[in-house]
Amino acid sequence: MSPLHVFITRLLVISVGFLTRRFYRFEVLWVGPKPRKAWKNIRVFAFLNHTSLLEPLFLGTLPVSFLWDAAKRTVVPGADITMNRPIAGTFYKYFSPRTVSITRERDDSWSGFLDEIKPDTMVALAPEGRMMRANGLDKHGKPMTVRGGIADILCKIKTGKMLIGYSGGLHHVNAPGEKRMRLFKTLKIRYEILDIADYLQQFDTDDPRRLRKYIAEDLEKRLQQHKP
Repeated sequence: MSPLHVFITRLLVISVGFLTRRFYRFEVLWVGPKPRKAWKNIRVFAFLNHTSLLEPLFLGTLPVSFLWDAAKRTVVPGADITMNRPIAGTFYKYFSPRTVSITRERDDSWSGFLDEIKPDTMVALAPEGRMMRANGLDKHGKPMTVRGGIADILCKIKTGKMLIGYSGGLHHVNAPGEKRMRLFKTLKIRYEILDIADYLQQFDTDDPRRLRKYIAEDLEKRLQQHKP
């Protein structure tokens, strides 16, 4: 991105974070004690319990210094269905210009996204890959699960830290399909930071398919255990 583009993105991200703190209350928790230098060397930000397109509201829980840095180096895999929407797609293209449109298949679009990950990149994603409706299922009526693609990302990055955000959900603000947006609600989130190398090593397998399965299952268990 050009310096001007970077500045505009930073301004937009920080402005969203500032505005959300004016219109919403936040309850921020941690899994265990908050680590020292918690916001340094974050390479992956995994947001779990995907319930709304309004999840950028949670930017209000993040330090300005972290947002300033992340706005320049973050790459996001964006579902092609969302990116093709006239309003939501346009917003995300300006809000996160390094969003790479992908399908929900392991095709060339996913390979292209992985190619965008560089040594200084931070990847932000919702590993479930789709939103939970008010009935607790996805739009096809299937249970929510974590997709294995996050394992591909972790294996490519290999080192640094993964920040996991366990959302308390946003159906009380705006559920999928609703046009109404409710203000002055309390938004809950719990953060956890894991060392990526240590996290990968605990699974003790060289089989990519098994690793994808193990990581998906582990994150699902963590979500059920830690979400506020």
